[in-house]
Amino acid sequence: MTERVGVIGAGYVGLTSAACFTHLGHEVVCVDNDRSKVDELGRGEVTIAEPGLTELVRDGLSCGRLRFTTDGRELSDVDVVLLCLPTPKGKDGDPDVRVLEEVVATLPGLLAPGCVVVTKSTVPVGTGTRLAELLGRPDLPVVSNPEFLREGHAVEDFLNPDRIVIGSVPENRAAAERVAALYGETNAPLWFTDPASAELAKYASNAFLALKVSYVNVLAELCEHYGADIRDVGRLMGLDSRIGPAFLVPGPGWGGSCLPKDTAALLRTAEHAGVDFGILRDAMKANARQRAAVVRKIRRAITGVSDGSLSGIRIGLLGLAFKAGTGDLRDSPALAVARELARSGAVLTAYDPGVETVEPDIVQVVDDPYLVAKDAAALVVLTEWPEFRELDWERLAAATERAVVVDARNLLDPAAVAEAGFTHTGLGTDPNRRTR
Repeated sequence: MTERVGVIGAGYVGLTSAACFTHLGHEVVCVDNDRSKVDELGRGEVTIAEPGLTELVRDGLSCGRLRFTTDGRELSDVDVVLLCLPTPKGKDGDPDVRVLEEVVATLPGLLAPGCVVVTKSTVPVGTGTRLAELLGRPDLPVVSNPEFLREGHAVEDFLNPDRIVIGSVPENRAAAERVAALYGETNAPLWFTDPASAELAKYASNAFLALKVSYVNVLAELCEHYGADIRDVGRLMGLDSRIGPAFLVPGPGWGGSCLPKDTAALLRTAEHAGVDFGILRDAMKANARQRAAVVRKIRRAITGVSDGSLSGIRIGLLGLAFKAGTGDLRDSPALAVARELARSGAVLTAYDPGVETVEPDIVQVVDDPYLVAKDAAALVVLTEWPEFRELDWERLAAATERAVVVDARNLLDPAAVAEAGFTHTGLGTDPNRRTR
């Protein structure tokens, strides 16, 4: 059944939701207070680097089922309204929900009776109850429907989800079923639960992934000490169906728009409840240490010692985004490493397929990966873009001052880059078995 859907917020989650619900046959109006963004989207111009998203937006515009506006009054006839608003980490680690609450305060005068108000934003436990109180209209049921979208795979995840989580109080069960029906053609497993469980599930999922990455990064350090290879250890762990292979690859740490914010929020939630969530606190500390550990590894590869001076040393960086498939620099561990190298006096040049510019006082961004090698004392792989494997590594070696590569993602084939002339250093691999 076709529904009239309102989406508030044309950011990452909001735009993906608007485009995908249009694709599923619904009529969607997306409201955002950024006039320039609304105008761009109305012309089919999508600045978010997300496979398939631009095509879905343009298809929705051409068929007339998707429109963008800054006028909240256009929500007056929608059946369901999705709240896709930012809830960034506040100074104390608690999510900052001021924007969400300010928008919700305007809805009672805009929405028709029976409109279902849906929180897709990642929100603190208890927000559903709080929003119902702010609305002050029993005829506007509130339902929680957290998103589980991976950047770089958002359209795929939306249309082929692992699960759809719907949280509501018992008296809003009919409203919850209406929200579930929006996803009809996805045929995904549906989970109906209470609002608190739905809200907590989002934080718990992201925090667990963060724990897993911190675990494997510490394990990689242990592998180096004992001469084991984290690539083999990770693969062997992943063969256990209770563990699975995902998030068992070491790197410079976890980052992005979700994991840092959500782990901090879950830790604060535990603190408010008087629960000691020490394992999560330790994972966050391990993540902070990992970035410093990568910098030490770079120092050692260039100078021979972990505290060697990098002043005036030219270093080429491959990757700045927090992960491949996106240009997102929010809480990027790659950018954090770059900042630390710059503070140490290194002269940095970087290439990232999804990033055009960053702070010029930190690093010069170029549009050709081979330019990062010019007169460099080392190359450092900081983002796991698959195309980096396919570069002409002999050409890169010829351009460097010293053919050294620090692979902070274990992305490259050590034998292949060694054959091209590089000394290769990875994470969690036996330094005595480094090739060349």
